[in-house]
Amino acid sequence: MLFIPILKDARYFQIIFQCVFLSYGIFYLGCNGGWWLYATYLATSLLTQLLCETIRSFIKNKQAPCWSNITTGLLSAVISSLWLCLLLKTNIVGVAALAAFISIASKYIIRINGKHIFNPSALAIVITVFITKNAWISPGQWGSGTIILFATFCLGCIITTKVQKLDVSLAFLAGFGGLLFIRQVIYLGWPMDYFLQTISTGSVLLFCFFMISDPKTTPSHPVARIAWSITIAVISFYLSAFQFINGAPILVLVCLQPIVPLLNKFFKAASFQWRNSPVATPQLLTTPYKHLSL
Repeated sequence: MLFIPILKDARYFQIIFQCVFLSYGIFYLGCNGGWWLYATYLATSLLTQLLCETIRSFIKNKQAPCWSNITTGLLSAVISSLWLCLLLKTNIVGVAALAAFISIASKYIIRINGKHIFNPSALAIVITVFITKNAWISPGQWGSGTIILFATFCLGCIITTKVQKLDVSLAFLAGFGGLLFIRQVIYLGWPMDYFLQTISTGSVLLFCFFMISDPKTTPSHPVARIAWSITIAVISFYLSAFQFINGAPILVLVCLQPIVPLLNKFFKAASFQWRNSPVATPQLLTTPYKHLSL
């Protein structure tokens, strides 16, 4: 009974995958960015989440936040902190703390119609890299190859299917990969191995299946999601191939997320909301699956 909420909430699967992938990088690839960095991301994210949730609860309800809201928020904070561990590098503890703070605080400060519009981790990465000049994205640190491609694709499909956002990932992968294939293989005549290495890098697959598909910050309607994803893919391809910008997909994602509320206005569909029930109940087991607010 206690495992039913875990099996139905994709965030638990995402956290498990992030931990496995991070462990793979640390112990197998040897890309240990420093335990102090990971600890800073996690501790700052959790503390900021608790602080923001407490302030919001006292302002809105004149009381301390309930346990279910705290639990739900902490799950999101853990996910955000793990994305920073996987994608953002810095040698300064203050910069790491700033990135984690921006990631969580932006969910409470930058909102439209009661929803945050930016992917928290993506926004924190972009702001930290461009403002501090002491942080960077290392796109090649996760390597490439058949194992990464297969594992990330399979696990990514599982998680995005559970949140019904697989179309976002596939649209981006088809658009970005298709343009890379046309330029590298057809136009430039480069070997197929070069294309496969480019498209199967860990950072591209992580972005494709776990960042752009964030269900809270993507368009609600399937048609809008696919068009939005392909647009991100096209711009990301141009910035990567011709402007040589590291982490271009993350930058483009942040720049285009403000138009999501506009797309939701013209393309009507039910908004996605996470479940936050910590314990399975008979009603949960007998009624259709529903998502509750963050």
